[in-house]
Amino acid sequence: MKQRFTVVFLGVLLTIGSAFAQDEGKGEFAEGWNNTLVAGFNLTQVSLRDWTQGGENTLAWTFLTNGLFAYKQPDWIWKNTLKIAYGQTKLGDADFEKSEDELFWESLYARNIGWKIDPYVANQLRTQMAPGYKMILNEQTGVEEKVQTSGLWDPGYLIQSAGFTYAEGDVFFTRLGVAFKETFSSEYGYADDKDTETEVETFRFQTGIESATGLKLNVMENVLFTSQLNLFSAFDQLDIWDVRWDNTLTAKVNSYVNVSLNVLMVHDITQTRRTQIKQALALGLQYSLL
Repeated sequence: MKQRFTVVFLGVLLTIGSAFAQDEGKGEFAEGWNNTLVAGFNLTQVSLRDWTQGGENTLAWTFLTNGLFAYKQPDWIWKNTLKIAYGQTKLGDADFEKSEDELFWESLYARNIGWKIDPYVANQLRTQMAPGYKMILNEQTGVEEKVQTSGLWDPGYLIQSAGFTYAEGDVFFTRLGVAFKETFSSEYGYADDKDTETEVETFRFQTGIESATGLKLNVMENVLFTSQLNLFSAFDQLDIWDVRWDNTLTAKVNSYVNVSLNVLMVHDITQTRRTQIKQALALGLQYSLL
């Protein structure tokens, strides 16, 4: 119930934010390069000694990078978006476990033809950088075992799309188009077609509909809300949608310290039929490289 409330709340905030985006200023890009690159590091540490209330020593760290590289001309714009995040957590005497791992890159070219909407072409890449593991019960021994379930470029996704987009500078955008999606999975079955029981595919190609909507809103002074919702559905499965909804609320304490809340929702039946939700509240350092 708590996770559902969080998702609904963010949905309402995204809707309200898009309605009032113009009041915040369009954030128009200047001609030429408009580049931003921010790196951050979050660290959490708890050390206990002779602590009668119980508990475990804890160490957790996360590194993240967000970048936007946009080249603007009077008749066209080329935007490149980058997100890299990786983190680990150690509880007690256990080994470090991966808690964050994402590589997201998108390149979009849009042409100004004098309409309210502009034609665009885009290419998107999503994957992870390190092996992922899961505790799975061994039915023969009755003992849970640590089993690798993913790896570098396994799964990996590429999506090429073309259609029409509407944008208000860097504050708000939405687009809809026809897309090609390639799924790569050499060992762990994310590209497997369940209808072919005699073989396990390592590559899957789909044609469908792609949509993306993004918002960058100054909620109040030193508080920034960013959200991007990506959707894809294959033409032969229009009742099934792949969903990736990334939301971040960042409060800037000073030039280097910030508090952030990130909620990432993923729904992809090739990974699991359950909707995946990850929440992370962090206090850490942030530095603008560009």
